[in-house]
Amino acid sequence: MNSRRLIVPPVSIPVLIVMFLLFVILFVFFSSIVTAAFERLGIPPQVAYALFLFALFGSFINIPIAEKISHEPVLRVREVRFFGIPYPVPYFDWEERKVIIAVNVGGALVPLSVVIYGLLRTIYLGQFGLLFNTLVAIAIASLFSNAVAKPVKGLGIAMPMLFPPLMAVILALFLGDGNPPLVAYASGTMGVLIGADLMNWNKIKNLGAPMVSIGGAGTFDGIFLAGIIAVLLA
Repeated sequence: MNSRRLIVPPVSIPVLIVMFLLFVILFVFFSSIVTAAFERLGIPPQVAYALFLFALFGSFINIPIAEKISHEPVLRVREVRFFGIPYPVPYFDWEERKVIIAVNVGGALVPLSVVIYGLLRTIYLGQFGLLFNTLVAIAIASLFSNAVAKPVKGLGIAMPMLFPPLMAVILALFLGDGNPPLVAYASGTMGVLIGADLMNWNKIKNLGAPMVSIGGAGTFDGIFLAGIIAVLLA
């Protein structure tokens, strides 16, 4: 009798060292980009790095905020007897499903807190023209994001990755009023959050997932990345 065994060779120490170094390089590179973007918004370096770490570890935390109930058609089979002989008969029925809507700490709450900080800072400095322009930019970005975003069943709210930051950069050029990074970050972040997620609130329950997380991809989510890319391009 022949027996076959699948032997997985162990990873060598040099390979582990290379993988570790690559991880460190990517971590340092990504953290430098994010903190540089936050610093352009007037956030001190220490606070900017702390926000990055909070966003990174907060990516694993989802806070439930609502529960939706949806009804979906399902195919069932029932047994019908004819002259004592059972026959399976398929039929359509409706099944109730609960969908939990959550908000991700790193992918949604951290960017939202940065935007609120920027808006409060404009009020504190008396830059009401900039505040007005930023709110207008957020409204425009939200409308365009909502027009482009499409709910995809089993996937979520999908939209072209580069659309939000490019739209934010264009808005910052016209409405920057001396502070293009703020307008770019606010419109890029809030445009996705409001236009793609909140304005599709009633469609979320039909995505076919037991839980939908706003900003669920954390630091790699569209909400987080849109603002960072927009600030670096502005």
